[in-house]
Amino acid sequence: MKIRNICLISFSLFCFGCNDIKQNNDSEITIVDRPDVSSANLHYSSNKQPLLPDHFIKLPVGKVKPDGWLKKYLELQRDGLTGQLGEISAWLEKSQNAWLNTGGHHGWEEVPYWLKGYGNIAYILEDPAMLKETQLWIDAVLKSQQPDGYFGPVNERDGKRELWANMIMLWCLQSYYEHSNDVRVIELMTNYFKWQMTVPDEKFLKDYWENSRGGDNIYSVYWLYNITGDDFLLDLVHKIHRNTADWMQDSTLPNWHNVNIAQGFREPAQYYMLTKDSTHLKATYNDHSLIRRTFGQVSGGMFGADENARMGYIDPRQGTETCGFVEQMASDEMLLRYTGDPLWAEHCENIAFNSYPAAVMPDFKALRYITCPNHVMSDSENHRPGIDNAGPFLSMNPFSSRCCQHNHTQGWPYYIENLILATPDNGIGAAIYGACHAKVIVADGKEVSIKEETNYPFEDQIKFTVNTSENVKFPFYLRIPSWTKNAKLEINGKKTNTYLTESKFVCINREWKDGDVVTVTFPMDFSMTTWQVNKNSASIDYGPLTLSLNIEEEYKKVDSKASAIGDSKWQETADPTKWPTYEIYPKSAWNYSLVLDPKAPFKNLEIERREWPADNFPFTQRSSPLIVKAKGRLVPSWVIDKFGLCAVLPEDDAKKSEQIDDITLVPMGTARLRITSFPVSYE
Repeated sequence: MKIRNICLISFSLFCFGCNDIKQNNDSEITIVDRPDVSSANLHYSSNKQPLLPDHFIKLPVGKVKPDGWLKKYLELQRDGLTGQLGEISAWLEKSQNAWLNTGGHHGWEEVPYWLKGYGNIAYILEDPAMLKETQLWIDAVLKSQQPDGYFGPVNERDGKRELWANMIMLWCLQSYYEHSNDVRVIELMTNYFKWQMTVPDEKFLKDYWENSRGGDNIYSVYWLYNITGDDFLLDLVHKIHRNTADWMQDSTLPNWHNVNIAQGFREPAQYYMLTKDSTHLKATYNDHSLIRRTFGQVSGGMFGADENARMGYIDPRQGTETCGFVEQMASDEMLLRYTGDPLWAEHCENIAFNSYPAAVMPDFKALRYITCPNHVMSDSENHRPGIDNAGPFLSMNPFSSRCCQHNHTQGWPYYIENLILATPDNGIGAAIYGACHAKVIVADGKEVSIKEETNYPFEDQIKFTVNTSENVKFPFYLRIPSWTKNAKLEINGKKTNTYLTESKFVCINREWKDGDVVTVTFPMDFSMTTWQVNKNSASIDYGPLTLSLNIEEEYKKVDSKASAIGDSKWQETADPTKWPTYEIYPKSAWNYSLVLDPKAPFKNLEIERREWPADNFPFTQRSSPLIVKAKGRLVPSWVIDKFGLCAVLPEDDAKKSEQIDDITLVPMGTARLRITSFPVSYE
């Protein structure tokens, strides 16, 4: 058990190396900072010289298949808003869609936002209807290329062609190529990037969104370079960097929009892969820390920027867009592969398990624009200036939110794609955990199957089974979380004697035989973070799960059209009775302080285990396989404020009830209404 006082968060660059080499029967077991990059993977596309090598290499989309609750999540997406958005969104209406028809007038960022998650789900689930729909859009994009190399809709402002939507569509094309090996993708991207080289700097990446997010373009250029090796692509990377917003400032950011930050902060680290200049890599770590030092003194891994981060609005009642959650996860996954730093894997899990699930309805048929660590009302009212945007941004509305309505799709498929990774030394890595199975080519070209069985993060044990037609030697890397103590490693049922150091990787290098089993156990315990800049409020974690007050939720169904955000558009045939909006109201008291013993702060906390849910979906209060019994005191002065939000956290000395009540804590990701940063009172 541990207690952390948080004034600021700082990140340092990890050194390379290994220690504690031990033989365990036929296995060589080492503890390493990250995978070895002295050799190059023979089987999967990764960084070519002069780019720095990737520490982890993503397998082609569809090679990692989800099991357990992750598979359930993709099925919910398929059957819910992600899979059926084509019957709701006006931006996906095919008639006059600019991505399908020359001269069409709608579609901009919304189509590729939706398609990059929708298509990847299709490839992962191998769903025939989704594959057919994906192919329709991809074929139209491939046919849209003009003689000069440009493709897609033409959107110009002041003589400058806007390229943001194309950046997103390039990611869709990359996934399609991984699925199909369709050479048309390589031809289109090569010609398009040659066109980008002809655009004068004064007209290149000047629009707000593309200027903030130039790193997305760099990612696609690297992807193509690693296939073709065309030298001009590296010149293009330099051009993109010098025309992208400056994410390398010491003590400020180029803008404070939450989604721009969540995806833009990674751009210097992306550039570092070409320049090898450590100041670029350090800039990304600094940006990640900088936004959280002031606006991220909250649980769940994100920061308060309910549109933009604003001085004076740092309380945990400030939230983040759903777009911000999924873009931060994508950034973490990318940085994990670039750097090998386990920090990024753990941060991605923090958001995936704690912040993101509550942004959508349990049936994945509606979502909300903004979700907060302390979130006690989810209605359709205008809460400005309590939140930064004017309009109904808190209700679960499938017709609303325009960007998040489409961009949410990437969160879980991208997460799944990063569960099993290749390594430069022709091995396998697991840094982000979840039930799945995959086929991976290792060593000198032998294919093995690996199955990961677990109910993580709700349980502490993860079992990997290797199946191979013949014995084969390769290294297998597993991340050891920072929050665990006395982690255990077993190979074929026999405990190893290697000490598993937190925040590092254990590397098992052995000749693998068919049916070999590796089991890791990461014991979970309580820890507490005290957020000193936010009234010394406290958050309780159990392993990787942050805990929230179990507020009884009342769901009210309202008309999706009548309650949508002002810039929303929907198809004439969209049926709001089939796709209702839900407002969520508290039916029980939420204004509790957490009662702790100053000498033994976790004395009042008691874990209660419950049956794994029959529907394989653990992210609701009722279905959570674990809850925690705790003690609390009401804080009478902590009420709904004039903006219709829970008031900012009360002062330390705010009067609290004399009566101590039994309260229940649930995993943060299960609670659509929640208090996660608590005032504290002591026995």
